[in-house]
Amino acid sequence: MKKMICILIGVCLIITLLASCGKTDETTAVAGTYVAETAENADGTVSVVYTANTSGILGTAADAFTDRDLKQSAELADATQLTVENNKTLSVTAAGTYVISGTASNCTVRVEAGAEDKVQLVLNGVTVTNADFPVIYVVQADKCLITTAENTQNTLKVTGSFTADGDTNTDAVIFSKDDIVLNGLGTLTVVSDQGNGVSGKDGIRVTGGTLNITCAGDGIEANDSIAVCGNAQITVNASEDGFHAENEGDTSVGWILIAGGNVSITSKSDAVHATTALQMDNGSVTGSGREGFEGTYIQINGGTVVLTATDDGINAGAKSSAYKVTIEITGGSVTVTVGQGDTDAIDANGDIIVSGGYINVTAPTSSFDYDGTATYTGGTVIVNGETVNKIPQPAMGGGRR
Repeated sequence: MKKMICILIGVCLIITLLASCGKTDETTAVAGTYVAETAENADGTVSVVYTANTSGILGTAADAFTDRDLKQSAELADATQLTVENNKTLSVTAAGTYVISGTASNCTVRVEAGAEDKVQLVLNGVTVTNADFPVIYVVQADKCLITTAENTQNTLKVTGSFTADGDTNTDAVIFSKDDIVLNGLGTLTVVSDQGNGVSGKDGIRVTGGTLNITCAGDGIEANDSIAVCGNAQITVNASEDGFHAENEGDTSVGWILIAGGNVSITSKSDAVHATTALQMDNGSVTGSGREGFEGTYIQINGGTVVLTATDDGINAGAKSSAYKVTIEITGGSVTVTVGQGDTDAIDANGDIIVSGGYINVTAPTSSFDYDGTATYTGGTVIVNGETVNKIPQPAMGGGRR
């Protein structure tokens, strides 16, 4: 009898544990290769933990995105309604959700909340054109989410050169001193005639919505990091870099993670430039510029990359001592086309590692260039239309660019 009771208790425990195991939320939790696992706790609350199918040089998306980052609509029950007005500053000084609408010129939404406050700005059909100052200026907050309301069109533009705010040299239509997240179910168009599109002095996350940037500087520029995932649709036309992550005071940061989304970049400099590591796990990037991907350690684990460059297509150089200079391709599809002259399709001032994926390069002068070693253990490599079974030797005169 005691044995039977023990068995019954064991079965009940197993059923309880199975009931609390994680379930994949396919509709709201997918972030590129990353999936949210939801689990019901003993007290009836639900926990969300993000796990990854792959883990790269930068780790997993659990380190980059939160549940709120990935949620594409805001809770509006207690939201504050704001309307933009000509020649006026709208001040946000506390945590909460703020719905912004209307059309105006020379109007700035200034977020200056507490250091622990989370602020969400919901753009609900906003059009603002400023002469010389950001349209959204985040002075302080723990995090500021900028969310486009479903099916809305929002346009933020600055036509002239930016003026400083005391010791702060503002340089973008959306300018933040703290972490910001761009998401939503609408469209945000950002135009900067003489500066950057979006600048952040900490990290910038883009997890959803349609973001169109046209600018004279960098499209998205961050000191610490840029991370993209989910269904984000990003188009950048920049006179400098499309994405640029660099912290002059700390060379251990300045990284970029692309874990999903569709990114299209036309630039006059680099399409995607990271000081430390550039990791791509999923999604697609189509980029054209002087160079395509630039970083110290570049790792491609999945997704689709199509790069067209007048100089090097993918270039790894010693921009930081935090990582070894390396280009590593473990999966995905990579197509690189470079022009005539002293150009390389894939160029590492260190090592090249290829263990998987599909690589197709078109390079009149040099397909692969490296100063260290080249390791090939798997994947398909096509050079100028011909499939090869090893990484080609560097061309004479290549390297160290």
